[in-house]
Amino acid sequence: MPRINHRVWIQALSVLTGLVLLVIGVRFLLVPSQAARFFGTAPPAPGTSRALYYVIGLRDIWLALIVIGLAWVRDWRGLALWLGLGAAVCFGDAAIVTHATGKVQAIAFHAICGVFCGALSLASWRQHRRNS
Repeated sequence: MPRINHRVWIQALSVLTGLVLLVIGVRFLLVPSQAARFFGTAPPAPGTSRALYYVIGLRDIWLALIVIGLAWVRDWRGLALWLGLGAAVCFGDAAIVTHATGKVQAIAFHAICGVFCGALSLASWRQHRRNS
């Protein structure tokens, strides 16, 4: 039976996490109203600035590039830290959406992403410890 290469799985899942975040960021830049509705925040009112949504998009894009870069160079400790903090942000986003709109799908999305990032953070930390 072939041996599972945990390092490859952690790296691939981390890159995938970054790619999903990259798509989310681009979506906030290109169609902020749709992105806001999907992720459970209020869309911009007609005629108002969309600057907040552009900031969210840019934040998501550079954070995506960081996690992809950390995975690319196999910086397991950096990935563990990034993903652990990412889990906290996901749970924070879920709490914000709960109070802002209460949209169940968006709350579930953020919470599931938080659990996923937390688990991947632990796996990255274990990989770091194996390499030490």
